[in-house]
Amino acid sequence: MNGSGFEQALCIDAKHPALPGHFPGQPLVPGVILLEQVALALRAWRGQRLTRVLEAKFVAPLLPDEAAMLRLMEADPASSRIRFEIQRDGTLLARGVVEGTT
Repeated sequence: MNGSGFEQALCIDAKHPALPGHFPGQPLVPGVILLEQVALALRAWRGQRLTRVLEAKFVAPLLPDEAAMLRLMEADPASSRIRFEIQRDGTLLARGVVEGTT
């Protein structure tokens, strides 16, 4: 993407330590792990750390070892607000707005 956005593939390994406790026998990737991926992408894109999650909506599950795409976009060029979306094969999994700072 250009200077106003960033995208990155993500796939959470089935052996991730958070998965066994999140619906044992039918694990789902917890929302906090997805937000951690947003934080890591924000660091890679802008060198910022995530300071606040202003909005987060998880609309469909991500299963372990499934490939997804994370996109970050400027919410407002005059602010530190960043919109994020996580999609799998065109299906929206999560979206929201975060703030970052250097």
